[in-house]
Amino acid sequence: MKARAGLSVDPREMERRPEATFADFDLDSLGLLGIVAELEKRHGRSIGNEAEGCKSPHAFLENVNHQLSAAGV
Repeated sequence: MKARAGLSVDPREMERRPEATFADFDLDSLGLLGIVAELEKRHGRSIGNEAEGCKSPHAFLENVNHQLSAAGV
């Protein structure tokens, strides 16, 4: 999140608050698009529009992990 969205968030805080939204961590849609772009670049495949529509880090992580595991990455 720091490199692509300019935010430093403690991963333990995100773990403790799975219901927290991206807005709770001050991440806007543009920051999320940067994160999606970086993941697509790193894995050489599209993450898809569902990831961009996720409202929470927890939902985003589940979505991306599911997509990557389904693709065998």
